[in-house]
Amino acid sequence: MKIKQFDFNLPKELIAQHPSYKRDHSKLLVANYQDKSYAHKNFFEIIDYLSENDVLVVNETKVLPARLIGIKAETDAVVEVLLLKSTEKDIWHSLTKPAKRVKIGTIVQFGDQLKMICTKVLDEGIRVFKLVYEGVFLEVLQKLGTMPLPPYITEKLANPERYQTVYAKELGSAAAPTAGLHFTPTLLKKIKAKGVHVIPIVLHIGLGTFKPVSEDNVLLHKMHEEVYTITPKSANLLNQAVKDQKRIICVGTTSLRALESNYKEQFYPGTFSTDIFIYPGYQFKVVKNLITNFHLPKSTLVMLVSALTSVDFIQKAYHEAIINKYRFFSFGDSMFISS
Repeated sequence: MKIKQFDFNLPKELIAQHPSYKRDHSKLLVANYQDKSYAHKNFFEIIDYLSENDVLVVNETKVLPARLIGIKAETDAVVEVLLLKSTEKDIWHSLTKPAKRVKIGTIVQFGDQLKMICTKVLDEGIRVFKLVYEGVFLEVLQKLGTMPLPPYITEKLANPERYQTVYAKELGSAAAPTAGLHFTPTLLKKIKAKGVHVIPIVLHIGLGTFKPVSEDNVLLHKMHEEVYTITPKSANLLNQAVKDQKRIICVGTTSLRALESNYKEQFYPGTFSTDIFIYPGYQFKVVKNLITNFHLPKSTLVMLVSALTSVDFIQKAYHEAIINKYRFFSFGDSMFISS
């Protein structure tokens, strides 16, 4: 399976640099795989495609202000650190730029409130740091860190809360679950009033979701692990939904990956890690429907939505979006895939 199968030409001006003026006023491409149709709507019209007793699964992860700019103590060289995941108290795996400047024992200073000592060198620019600070780490991070916007967003974000979903609760992500950015409290209230069951899970987004594919042969790509949690209540509701043959709709690829990772004849509560890689040929266990954004060419997320439908169907959907001037990527427009 070659990476070029998942490539497409995207005009640069369609890469969204800022959120839509209202969350639920982004565009919505409704892609029905059963009849191979595409419909152009606004996101607030998603409610028209949801039915009583449908199950909507949302990812309640909250984005950390995880990007830090520091100074290498020995040389005063600038070092950028993106916190990915904490493996134990004050120990963080972090994407580091330029990584070649950071060896075991290197100290990176962030003002007088925080220093990070490199304890391990890993591949792909990842370093393990021991954090040294006083007080509460999240309070220190709120002062020093910034939202970890993707590199293709070059404009400053006026309101950092627009890179959080309205239902975000559990701090821990290095990126936003962007499909959820389109929901508003009012829209969610209407969806629940219609009889749709909204079930929360948490998957903290790390390098596994946004790492580029560098291999020409897709099957050689290695996903990084990400941590997810399903509460006993959510597991029970999901198991009942499967038993009752209710339609399960995931908001975002992160919710989908958590559910597909967890399900083994039933859903299990607890905290787990997953490195699941979904590409065409994957046999889905429970998820057939997905609300998602438009993803980067040659990314694992394009492969996932192609697996849910087909490579040809997604290529046509993306072409439909491009000719109709949809906005792409994190702050872009959305698609509802019904398969």
